Amino acid sequence: MSRSPSFSVKSELSPKLDPESLQQWVVAFCIIRFDLEQGQLIEECYPPGCLSHEEELEISFSSFPDSVSQHQNRSSIHDCMFFFRFRRSENSQTGNVSSTNTAATVKELSPKSEDKKFLRRLKSNNIVYGSRYMYGYVFNRERHDERLKRGGEQKSVVILSHGPYSSVFKPLLQIMGPLYFDIGKKALEHIAAYVSMWPAPVPGKLMELSIGNAMLKVNLPPAHSLPLGSGMSFEESPSSMAPFLPNNQSVPQGLFHDSDIFGTFRGLLLQLWVLWELLLIGEPILIIAPTPPQCCEAVASLVSLVAPLLCSVDFRPYFTIHSPEFANLNSLKEGDVFPPMILGVTNLFFLKSLRNIPHIVSVGSPAPNSNRLALGNRSSTGRLPGKPEGFGFQQLNLKKFSPSSLLNAVKLRRDGPLCLMTEHKEAIWSTYAATTKPDTSILNRLIDAGMSPRIEESMSVVNNEILRRHFLELTTNFLAPFGPYFRTITPSEGSSPFLDPPPLHPFNSDEFLATLSARGPGKFLSKRMRSNWLDLYRRFLKGPNFMPWFQRRRAVAEQEQHRLWRQARMNADIQQFISKMSELEIVDSFNAIERHIIGELQLQQSGKASADSTAAYQKLKGDLQAVFHVLPKDVQQLLLLNPEKAALLQGSTENTKLPGRPLIQVGVVSSISPR
Repeated sequence: MSRSPSFSVKSELSPKLDPESLQQWVVAFCIIRFDLEQGQLIEECYPPGCLSHEEELEISFSSFPDSVSQHQNRSSIHDCMFFFRFRRSENSQTGNVSSTNTAATVKELSPKSEDKKFLRRLKSNNIVYGSRYMYGYVFNRERHDERLKRGGEQKSVVILSHGPYSSVFKPLLQIMGPLYFDIGKKALEHIAAYVSMWPAPVPGKLMELSIGNAMLKVNLPPAHSLPLGSGMSFEESPSSMAPFLPNNQSVPQGLFHDSDIFGTFRGLLLQLWVLWELLLIGEPILIIAPTPPQCCEAVASLVSLVAPLLCSVDFRPYFTIHSPEFANLNSLKEGDVFPPMILGVTNLFFLKSLRNIPHIVSVGSPAPNSNRLALGNRSSTGRLPGKPEGFGFQQLNLKKFSPSSLLNAVKLRRDGPLCLMTEHKEAIWSTYAATTKPDTSILNRLIDAGMSPRIEESMSVVNNEILRRHFLELTTNFLAPFGPYFRTITPSEGSSPFLDPPPLHPFNSDEFLATLSARGPGKFLSKRMRSNWLDLYRRFLKGPNFMPWFQRRRAVAEQEQHRLWRQARMNADIQQFISKMSELEIVDSFNAIERHIIGELQLQQSGKASADSTAAYQKLKGDLQAVFHVLPKDVQQLLLLNPEKAALLQGSTENTKLPGRPLIQVGVVSSISPR
């Protein structure tokens, strides 16, 4: 979306800033200037004082193109937009959840944790993760003016957020960037005030967000795709759980659903399946491009390929040598294992400093008059020479290689990625042998509009939809064998819902692989994968993406199972079950109902109770009294000696004290005998 022509700022009509609401979307707005003598300087930060000194430094260095990748022509003004991602410092004083709390949350979501403990701590149905990462969305302007030092100046307008909401902040920057250069600092205050009026982000939904008299209509990524460090509170539903293929294809299923896969990897379309596997198993990848917008788009497109899988690889859309992590990566020696990261870079120095990274991808094309030479023919494209009007996949036999293409491939492998120091090529350097075969039927469906930029853009939308749909289906089918481990168990007819639900089916990797080997990968994958397909599952289980995704899916499944059993208790007639119980079963039911009551009280005390929590509490208390009345007299007397149990059995309003908790007021329970 471009800046609305009718957009204007009138102070008397601008809303008042609500700082708390603003934080739901934006941490801060920054203006950063490149100073000839002092380097990058933050001129404005609004609201002020929300960043640590270390964060200010990293944001400043990440908000400008590297000197190697700067636009070289001498046009008066050059604008570009890109984004970066960095790890927040642990001592950041912005009220975010600490890394210790984040680690505790991850531990709680482990399949090894006890189900009872998990349900007591996650009954609220809202999952909150600490903010470990921040995203910076940049509008950079280079203005050439011979009257200034060095012949010009550079400034960047930066939006900082905890959310990977590129679909929101790209169009917002298209409004905010030019507006700032028109009216200055006032633009930050007005935009911040409008953003603070937005409703809270709702993952996976289409939202209409107003900026003055402009309207942004955006789709947010779904909750199940948001990284653990998103700093957001959101609700995950079992309907979003892989391996179910969504019916509505317009709803995004992962991060960066608006990225241009086709435009970015147009020269490497046959390699998309290799890249999909590398990201799936969490291999480190270096993506190098001539400009920050190109490398950012490449990283975003790559991350979007594995939807609906939660991507837990540390991805950096724009990475510079000033990043704190660079020193550690640069110190890795021969034979050291490179951490699972996707690094988007423009500085060719990384080709030498990160020589241990096993997979390197070169994308994009240099700007006109840049200091890099562009290769005349793409190194790995389906486009036939002399056929600019179309790809010609139908005429291209993918199983045969011409002598010239074979020589080019051998030369690329021999020269290695250092050949990019002299000329830019779109290529991939990797020794990884992919299991998945390129789907030529998908490539044949892609459309090329020739040289018209306007038609090219609309055709890219169609092509992106084709590619995204295919890889969504590919990933969903790959994850399908894990479905039984997320299957909820509902109370069977005639069984008591007052007892604790059984745990979900336990997961054992060896057992899973043995079962999968005997059953096979399924019809969809067997057509597209080679005979060593089980090795891909082995690598996936050992990689960084599996356990976080599996834990999240288990958490959602356990929450859903808890909800179903809770609802069954609300609807159950306790008298029907009592008549069929033995004395031991009645005692067990008393203890189970007591635990459920305490759970409801704890939720009320923490402020996380659902709307029907009071009704559930009253229903359970009535059930507890009904069970108590059929217990033997000696057992009743023994229970009444316990003050907490005696308080729960009272029928009037009182203060109930939970063990180790302050007093909590509970509602009135009717003294009428329960059903």
